[in-house]
Amino acid sequence: MKFSTPATDARSEPGFTGMAEDKPQNACLKARQFAEPLLSGLKQTGGEPTLAHADGVVSLLAAIGAPAGMKAAVYLAYCAEVLNQPAETLPATFGDNLTGLAISANKLFQLQQTARETGTTVHSSVVHIENVRRMLLVFSKDLRVVMLLLASQLVSLRYATAHKKTGFEQLAQDVLHIFSPLANRLGIWQIKWEMEDLAFRLLEPQVYKQVAGLLEKKRTEREQEIEQLRQELQAMLSAQGIAVEIQGRPKNIYSIVKKMRGKSLQFEQVLDLRALRIIVDKLDDCYRALALVHQQMQAIDNEFDDYIAKPKTNGYQSLHTVVSTVQGQMFEIQIRTRTMHEHAEYGVAAHWAYKEAGTKGYDGVSVPAQQAQKMAVLRQLLAWERELSQVQEQDNQLTQKNTQEKIYVLTPDAAIVELPQGATPVDFAYTLHTELGHRCRGAKLDGVLVPLSSRLQNGQTVEITTAKEGGPSRDWLNPELQFIASPRAKAKVRAWFNAQQASQTMARGRDLIEKLLQREGRTAYKLEDLAKKLGFESAAHLFEVVGKDEYSLRNIEMFLRPVASASTEDDKLFRKAQQPKPSHQPGGVLVVGMDSLLTQLAKCCRPAPPDEVRGYVTKGKGVSVHRAKCGNFHRLMHNHPDRVIDVAWHVKLHEQSAELYLVDIQLLADDRQGLLRDISEVFAREKMNVVGVKTQTIKDTAWMTFTAEVSNASGLNKMLSLLNAVNGVRSARRH
Repeated sequence: MKFSTPATDARSEPGFTGMAEDKPQNACLKARQFAEPLLSGLKQTGGEPTLAHADGVVSLLAAIGAPAGMKAAVYLAYCAEVLNQPAETLPATFGDNLTGLAISANKLFQLQQTARETGTTVHSSVVHIENVRRMLLVFSKDLRVVMLLLASQLVSLRYATAHKKTGFEQLAQDVLHIFSPLANRLGIWQIKWEMEDLAFRLLEPQVYKQVAGLLEKKRTEREQEIEQLRQELQAMLSAQGIAVEIQGRPKNIYSIVKKMRGKSLQFEQVLDLRALRIIVDKLDDCYRALALVHQQMQAIDNEFDDYIAKPKTNGYQSLHTVVSTVQGQMFEIQIRTRTMHEHAEYGVAAHWAYKEAGTKGYDGVSVPAQQAQKMAVLRQLLAWERELSQVQEQDNQLTQKNTQEKIYVLTPDAAIVELPQGATPVDFAYTLHTELGHRCRGAKLDGVLVPLSSRLQNGQTVEITTAKEGGPSRDWLNPELQFIASPRAKAKVRAWFNAQQASQTMARGRDLIEKLLQREGRTAYKLEDLAKKLGFESAAHLFEVVGKDEYSLRNIEMFLRPVASASTEDDKLFRKAQQPKPSHQPGGVLVVGMDSLLTQLAKCCRPAPPDEVRGYVTKGKGVSVHRAKCGNFHRLMHNHPDRVIDVAWHVKLHEQSAELYLVDIQLLADDRQGLLRDISEVFAREKMNVVGVKTQTIKDTAWMTFTAEVSNASGLNKMLSLLNAVNGVRSARRH
């Protein structure tokens, strides 16, 4: 049955903007003429000529009353595969709307092929079904695209069975597990039945042949019985004033086998091999006809269903009953109105035929209550989604809400990513990988550069441009700039900045504690031991609270000098008077000609015995001890020569000492995986404690600075030699 559509102005046909001289019925012919030279000689993956395949899809769509623009889009969809820039080439001739439909259909065809190629194993079948399901949901906003895919799958099945091709098993599996349930949800029975039979024929050819043979064996006898009963019912119902059309109803082979297996029946026990369909004009006539049929023949118990009072989830309505004739023959009879019949045969596609002034539907054809109809279609797709996922169905209101809150976009590799409504490329990047989000610097949508604040739409292909290093921008957290819509992405950005702040806080705390230990002459004190003795879980925890000024350095001083801190001021003065003057300063440095001056080792050059050292008198922090060759010291000496004094290590301190000194070791190396691990192993073997590491990588070159504890500088030569021997290290030297 075909649906006829009254002629409309060409400008109302999507795809014909600026083509007022073309009529809608010419659209398909014009598209085919455009496609023929491009598609000639091309073949589908299974060997089917592409142009012949497109002709088959158009013929199938014509059988279910598809409008001209939709049929034209079939040819343009396959042209999009061979055109370099279809989005720029096609609109000039066919308009923006028709071009958009063709490109969306082409993208869906390619995605289905990609998904099928990755779903050829049993292990990946669940993932494959999930990928196809999500892929279809990406395009569910436009039912035409889904319909084009269904038609394309059916034409491929026809080709495979007609030419007895092999290698179509995955397609047949997809049809039975994905596309047939989808066609069922959309109520397109004609496509559903043929797809199931052809797919079953490919997967189980012997069983199909056996059942087909059983049907053919008694086909003539069965047709005579059906025709006899049809005439009897026609006469009976017409005599009661009921305008009626009665048809014999075919039974598809797959449904017969499914019923036999599901109910453990023999072929002869299937009751609905003989079937009739009664089509009436009015709803009341359905129930009148049912009563007359039951008066004429005996109804079979438990074989009656009223899908008019309680329609199926896809909107299907009909009365179903099984009766027995006087001769003992079993017949299934369906009774429905013409409107119900149209919907049962063509499902949502039947709405292409309905019109209402002022309401534009698919392809420029008017439909009643377009928004309600669109949501009804989406509900069917989402209900089908829940069936595949084996999730219990929720109420329609929640379903609509969830539909509006999600979008589906694609990676350059055609993977499908689910995002919240209003998501941006930044949300997309963080969904794929946290590090990708941190280094995100730009984006392309369908190959076009766009700002990072752009809103993503269903079905777009998103490509992220990244920096080699770096982090997110604080602007991303500004709600007015709308860079991020996903709470998950916002949390990851905040976590990055919190980590940076924590790192800076800990570095400040460590620096304060190390300076305190130097002032107290306790640089040999292990930081982990100090933290645990102060009651902290780790040195990192101690650094954090000190860096936040939540723990006073005075507490550490009191711990390091318990006797002095516990005494009164008089006791301090008394002990000070009794104590002999120290012969050298803590840290093993003597100030020549002076005693008891505070000294500290400079961090810029980190001197250690037996380095030649010089002193510089600071303001309020005692004498800063530098290596004699230190660049900073020479600048200080040039600016303030009067502050320079002579200092020296304590006699024989460098030969035997319990003191530990910090030195900086700089490495230049080729960046590679495992480099830091190999270097750390060298320090561990030599039992040299590393208290600080700074690394930076630019263009595959790594700069590293290690701060290590040594008893004297003489032992560094062996360490530097070992570090220079590490694979990839260009140079290792003391800073």
